[in-house]
Amino acid sequence: MEKLQQVLDSLGTQPKSSSSNNKKRKWREIEQLKEKFQLEKELKGFDDSLDYMLKDF
Repeated sequence: MEKLQQVLDSLGTQPKSSSSNNKKRKWREIEQLKEKFQLEKELKGFDDSLDYMLKDF
């Protein structure tokens, strides 16, 4: 009976660590999205300047 209780207790503690991992994973995803949008914004600036330069030719 004690072993059963130990197993149940260990199962109860696992979601805490996995929820922590989920939070970290979500934050990494958010950071990746921020970087992606920032990169797209910078590339659009270069694209606009390139279009402007090509119009001069």
